[in-house]
Amino acid sequence: MAPKAEARAEADRLMAAFRAAGAVPVEADILQPAEVLLDLYGEDIRARAYVTNDPIRGEMMLRPDFTVPVVQMHMAGGADPARYCYMGEVFRKQEHLTERKSEYFQAGYEVFARENPESADAEVFALFAGLLAPLGLRAVTGDIAILMAAVRGLNTLESRKAALLRHIWRPGRFTRLLDRFGGRVPLPESRSRLLAAITSGESLTDAPLVGLRTEEEVKARLAAIAEDAAHPPIPADEVARLETLLNLTAKSPAALARLRDLSREMPAVLPAVDRMEARLAALAARGIDIDALDFEASHGRTTLEYYDGFVFSFHSADPGLPPVASGGRYDAMTVVLGAGRSIPAVGGVIRPGLVADLKGTP
Repeated sequence: MAPKAEARAEADRLMAAFRAAGAVPVEADILQPAEVLLDLYGEDIRARAYVTNDPIRGEMMLRPDFTVPVVQMHMAGGADPARYCYMGEVFRKQEHLTERKSEYFQAGYEVFARENPESADAEVFALFAGLLAPLGLRAVTGDIAILMAAVRGLNTLESRKAALLRHIWRPGRFTRLLDRFGGRVPLPESRSRLLAAITSGESLTDAPLVGLRTEEEVKARLAAIAEDAAHPPIPADEVARLETLLNLTAKSPAALARLRDLSREMPAVLPAVDRMEARLAALAARGIDIDALDFEASHGRTTLEYYDGFVFSFHSADPGLPPVASGGRYDAMTVVLGAGRSIPAVGGVIRPGLVADLKGTP
């Protein structure tokens, strides 16, 4: 990896480009409240973040990225529309000893704008594509909103759809749930024994309560388990169409055509597919060769959990390197942090250290 001085110099160059594009530079504290980050990123971030305890502020994390504090700042009274840029170090624990650093620079660009969100998506992507063009990177795009719409359109219990939506960012868990809800695998033995006890009329709440759940919460959970067991599986044709969607990989125009075909039998995805078409038109208007732009329907499912629309990343030819840049749309986060207010938002980050490394590669 590039020395810190080279990474910082590259970050300064990126910041200059972001400011020239109209962004206002902002700062973010290195120590961030853990509660907010866990709510938005999910508990999985705990395994990747450095956590400490402050005697006054409680559990804190070394900044895992900038997006949450920037959204908090904007929702507290930012202009509308607004563009921000930032640079600094972020911190991520590594599960294994690798060449990936636990502390590295990010430089980012965020857009908050109510008018024409697809144009804002194209603005961020095209800006990054232009800055990274000399490196010959491969760009990949996706759209979490299409997947979410497909799940919401399933003919099944709302509780099942909520579980699938919660685990969209955990592909393995999502697949296991889909197999179970679709009736393709038997219930776990522990669940079967619990259901047998429920249907036999055996009281399961007479024993002393252990843990944080109240008796009412335990009863509600048992009722939900019984309701799920009594409900028919998700129809096999719906499961098959959802899996076809999840596995869709193609150049963007071909992917759009396939999504149009799928929307005839999955009408819930149609609004999101319309937005994708508008985004591609906006990208083309900014000089992006959409005929060569890769689209992967499952792209972004292993990233941070706040993305809920367009997602993208830029990759080098070295499979051992993380993405050089990544980003996407996170409208729902502004609802959570806006105290009743919201605004469409999209942004992304570039890793200056990787850019410096790739520039120095013969």
